[in-house]
Amino acid sequence: MLKMVLTTGAIALWLLSGPLMGNALAQDAPTPAEAAEAAQVSADTGFMLISSALVLLMTPGLAFFYGGFVRSRNVLNTMMMSFFGMALVGVIWILWGYSLAFAPGLPFIGGLQWLFLNSVGLETTDYLTGSEPAEVVSYAATIPHQAYMIYQAMFAIITPALISGAVAERMSFRAYALFMLLWSTFIYCPLAHMVWAKGGLMGLYGGFGALDFAGGTVVHISSGVAALVAAIVLGPRRTYPNQTAPPHNVPYILLGAGLLWFGWFGFNAGSALAAGSLATVAFVATNTAAAGAALTWMILETVLRGKPTAVGAATGAVAGLVGVTPAAGFVTPIGALLIGSIVAVFCFFAISLKVKLGVDDALDTFPVHGVGGTIGAILTGIFATKAVNAAGGDGLLYGNPGQLFQQLAAIGIAFILSGIGTFIILKILDATVGLRVKPEMELDGMDVNEHGEDGYGEEFGSVRDLAGPTAELR
Repeated sequence: MLKMVLTTGAIALWLLSGPLMGNALAQDAPTPAEAAEAAQVSADTGFMLISSALVLLMTPGLAFFYGGFVRSRNVLNTMMMSFFGMALVGVIWILWGYSLAFAPGLPFIGGLQWLFLNSVGLETTDYLTGSEPAEVVSYAATIPHQAYMIYQAMFAIITPALISGAVAERMSFRAYALFMLLWSTFIYCPLAHMVWAKGGLMGLYGGFGALDFAGGTVVHISSGVAALVAAIVLGPRRTYPNQTAPPHNVPYILLGAGLLWFGWFGFNAGSALAAGSLATVAFVATNTAAAGAALTWMILETVLRGKPTAVGAATGAVAGLVGVTPAAGFVTPIGALLIGSIVAVFCFFAISLKVKLGVDDALDTFPVHGVGGTIGAILTGIFATKAVNAAGGDGLLYGNPGQLFQQLAAIGIAFILSGIGTFIILKILDATVGLRVKPEMELDGMDVNEHGEDGYGEEFGSVRDLAGPTAELR
């Protein structure tokens, strides 16, 4: 009897719950459009997180690249200048940098509403509110707001680290740390806002329409100009130009250049902000320009100096990567090849001119990043085409000379902001904490004096290095 009652009850429950459960499942099941949208969000988010990691890798790559050029007794200090930026700017960006760079605000600077990442969450749309007319939009509609924020953080990290190449082997680490903090806040954030933020002065989103796909003005021109100003304000190294030391570790230079080349795919292709055809365009342009520039540099060395060098090949590749950065999402592969080769020629002779002028930009930051970024931005105004990216613009070769003038205006603003701002920051620091280490510390080496460490130990490194130069100078 009990068994019959239980069986009857189970059948009744099944009859009652079946249709209801079916209706609930039917209501919860996503439509094909919703499923496709969710898949796109997942794919784009994964792509952007990988791209962010690639861009972060560029900073240790830069540390190896710069570290190989300096004397062995300064290798740790030089590499620390890059590595330190990962910590300092990584914090600055969270606290106030992202808000100043990308929050809605004035044409020159962002607002304060995103300080400490307030309201910067995991939403994929509707996180940027416009005002005229009232609208709600986002920088990247298929990735979380925080994913976009952390991707931009990697750009903010490497940009001031590039400047360290001009002040290597003589600027005190304390002064450099304060310089990085002030420069990131008062130079990088406003420039990023003007070029990339909606409502910024220069960019495509409410500005006068200058094209900068991944940082020709924001990253390379700004850091290159700052490097030139810093080299002039600090003055030359004690041994310059009477004693010039060759790179102490060329394999480091090649390793660094390789890491930069690898990471640059996240730098440029990631700037498409989605996994798709535009990212493919930028990826192809990046590799093509780097290859063309490296080859051009080696040909120039062979013709003019008799032999191609490993240092030259690495420098040429970096110059090509710099040059194509503003153009990567706007040009054809042939356009990218021409940009890489042309930029390599300009940077090659800019290094020679720097030496003749007697400016001790120790690791050629301005000739590569300043000149390369400038020429690349100009060539973007020549080779850009809407056939590649309808959201961009046509350049001079495609019937729009006005784009070239827009590029020149953006270049001029970047030069003025970075040049004057860097000069003011350096003068303030010089009057307060001082910029340079003491002469004897510079001659003995930055590693031991600034960090209490030796890069290679007593058997190889600063002790061996010091036996000649310091004794002679003293």
